[in-house]
Amino acid sequence: MMADSAPEEIAVIGNIDITSAELKNNIRNTMVEIDKGLLRKMEISVAEAEKRTGKNAVNMQETYTVYLIETRPVDTITEGVTPAPDSLWRRYSEFELLRNYLLVTYPFVVVAPLPEKRAEIVWHKLSADNMDPDFVERRRVGLENFLLRVACHPVLCNDKIFYMFLTEEKGWKEMVYDTGFQAKKVLIYLVTCSCRRFTELKHYSDELQTVLSQLLRVRARVADRLYGVYKVHGNYGRVFSEWSAIEKEMGDGLQSAGHHVDVYAASVDDILEEEEHYADQLKEYLFYTDALRAVCRKHELTQFELETAAQDLASKKQQKEELVTGTVRTFSLKGMTSKLFGQETAEQREAKLQALEQQIEEGEEAVKEKNKESDDFVKTAWEDIECFKEQKDRDLKEALISYAIMQISMCKKGIQVWTNAKECFNKM
Repeated sequence: MMADSAPEEIAVIGNIDITSAELKNNIRNTMVEIDKGLLRKMEISVAEAEKRTGKNAVNMQETYTVYLIETRPVDTITEGVTPAPDSLWRRYSEFELLRNYLLVTYPFVVVAPLPEKRAEIVWHKLSADNMDPDFVERRRVGLENFLLRVACHPVLCNDKIFYMFLTEEKGWKEMVYDTGFQAKKVLIYLVTCSCRRFTELKHYSDELQTVLSQLLRVRARVADRLYGVYKVHGNYGRVFSEWSAIEKEMGDGLQSAGHHVDVYAASVDDILEEEEHYADQLKEYLFYTDALRAVCRKHELTQFELETAAQDLASKKQQKEELVTGTVRTFSLKGMTSKLFGQETAEQREAKLQALEQQIEEGEEAVKEKNKESDDFVKTAWEDIECFKEQKDRDLKEALISYAIMQISMCKKGIQVWTNAKECFNKM
């Protein structure tokens, strides 16, 4: 459902008679700009999924799914000649490891989410089994979309480990673990101090999550009802067929009308399967809300570190003042010791004063560094957040418009079915 240019987007929006082939193509395409970042140099796709059986970490038999990543350098593609792509297989857990690494390494980036590991917020007839072929296919599309999102991001596309994930069968995991990102991740998630400037973003993230969750639940309920309505129409086909068996002049017309209604009743399965792809696009932004909150947590961490450095510097300055003036403003073990065992010698005080001056100098440098780090983070994070908002507005607009087009097309098909049935009745 990607519009490469404005005229094409207008053509799609204005065409409510979109064909099933065009609709399927719109569903499968991702909403990324293919002329950005790594995508200028390399074609990336998740071509297929395959079920495998093997042993897990505790030596127990398990069934899992692997996904075939294919890459092809753009400069090797000439008119009429397309070389075979390089390919490798990855498990969903490997995609998770890559994303966790990106989240920690680039905390100022709103990292694209992965598709859901297990089906959630679905209408009751849809299988929630993560091995279900339809679900695996939708997840394949989502994993491809994740790779394309990362590949077109101006910062993430240049990451060496991401490039290795796409091109190297082995070795990339060891490189990820060598970065020590897991220890950093624990620290980021433990710090939850106050964050004034990012409070609005956190509230927005929570509200967006609530709205999208409600929208997906409403859609699931509507899908349940729609499924029931369509399937009940199958009773028309059965009744018309039984009726036609006892009629001579009306028999052919009743039989034909029953056939049209049977086709209509059976079409709901494909319709709701197509709808699920649009639901997956909404779910992507539902999961994006976690990435927004991750950026807020990193900002909280930088603020916490800045405040800690500032407090430490203030403490050192107070100690210096107390040492110079010989007065202690607050109770301390050091002050009590001086009263019990006598004052320090001049040489001892001079040595301590020099040490404190050195620590104050280092503290001032640390505060300056933390201030710069905080300012840089806010600047880069807000730039990325603004880009995310533009992308979100564009993608959700396209998804909702295409969903509306699909509903209009579905209603037109229903009208056509009953128009055909009416003609059958007229011929009786």
